[in-house]
Amino acid sequence: MTRDRGGNSDINRPVRRILVGMLVLGLVAMFALWRIDSPRMERFRIAVIDRVVPSFDWALAPVTRAAGLLEDLRFHARIHEQNQELRRELQQMRAWREAALQLEQQNARLLELNQVRLDPRLTHLTGVVLADSGSPFRRSVLLNVGARDGIRDGWAVMDGLGLVGRVSGVGSQTARVILVTDSNSRVPVVIQPSGQRAILAGDNGPLPPVDFLESPEQVRPGDRVVTTGDGGVFPAGLLVGEVAMGADRSLRVRLSADLQRLEFLRVLRAQPTERIEDPGRLLVPFEAGQAGAGQTGTGRTGDALAQGAPGDG
Repeated sequence: MTRDRGGNSDINRPVRRILVGMLVLGLVAMFALWRIDSPRMERFRIAVIDRVVPSFDWALAPVTRAAGLLEDLRFHARIHEQNQELRRELQQMRAWREAALQLEQQNARLLELNQVRLDPRLTHLTGVVLADSGSPFRRSVLLNVGARDGIRDGWAVMDGLGLVGRVSGVGSQTARVILVTDSNSRVPVVIQPSGQRAILAGDNGPLPPVDFLESPEQVRPGDRVVTTGDGGVFPAGLLVGEVAMGADRSLRVRLSADLQRLEFLRVLRAQPTERIEDPGRLLVPFEAGQAGAGQTGTGRTGDALAQGAPGDG
């Protein structure tokens, strides 16, 4: 087998040399033909091109298709990059839209706070609700204002329209607000226009009941409910809500404050009532008044008798 291979290689060598020689001669001839400048050679070159080039279309077709496919791949890659960039921009714009909606809602809530008509003597401090610290048995929220802001226990808290509750527990930077729906909440109220006084008692429900009402027959659904100011905890005249009829046919209050969407709350600074230290300066004691009146009357009678004595004589 080694001899066969050696024999084949000896035969192929002259053939290869002949083919290489013919190829070199052909290339030299082509070069010479393309370098000769004459009309006859120009016609010959054109004839060669017309015969050879069209026959190479089948060979150029894969190259053309590969080039087109490569261009398509580049085009799809650019489209994919643009799509990813548009997706990122869309995500960013959605985040901006969400931030704009939140700012719009906060602005609306603040505008509602500014529209509340309060007693000019009452000052307030606006706080943001940090968390709902309530439970099924307790209704309360946390504010981002505390003792460093001057907040004190017992101060009334409102939202954009109605009473929310009162401050119960003050920290350095936060304060806890007990809602009017809490079972421990009791608010003295007056029902208008009948003028009936009652107690709004929280029961952990959305519609707190009205207790200790003297004449329920004078109260109608839709009557306004405001604070009376009794006890000095809540200022008088704060809107609480309106009377509503409960499922058990009892009188309840539909609160004006939206306790489900508490975001900004207004803490009212309570003005302490002036304490009378010395009542004697305002009212004259009864005994001293009687003695003074008696002495004055006796003096006037003596003067009258003294003036009438000479006439009688």
